[in-house]
Amino acid sequence: MLEPVIQEESTGCGIAAVANILGKTYAQMKAIANAMGIAAADTSLWSDTQYVRRMLASAGVATSADEIPFSSWDALPDLALLSIKHHREGDKDFWHWVVFKRVDGQPVVLDSASYLPSNIRTDFEAMQPKWFIECTKVVG
Repeated sequence: MLEPVIQEESTGCGIAAVANILGKTYAQMKAIANAMGIAAADTSLWSDTQYVRRMLASAGVATSADEIPFSSWDALPDLALLSIKHHREGDKDFWHWVVFKRVDGQPVVLDSASYLPSNIRTDFEAMQPKWFIECTKVVG
């Protein structure tokens, strides 16, 4: 059964998304992130992909080198970080991180936002991803 991680800080969607991929709690992932010098409140991280890539890499998860433009839900890999809710403030792009995965062949999105009625989403038409980062668990 899926137990999505809910972000405990308003800006903690990246930490929560990585926790959802790694099967950790928000508190566990926040402690790991903080030890790496990554904090949800650091505004420089809000429009950067490197911090989620670093957290995933430290746990043995490989990520695609680039952000891949979203074309369709069917075209997504079995595990990906998706950027939704894109907006621009000044000269910076901002977004909300969610996790796309296939569970027993069924697509779902794990969305860490605390205000949602369900954090396991299948309302694909309501989400408008701009791009994604493919994630591959590396078996040691």
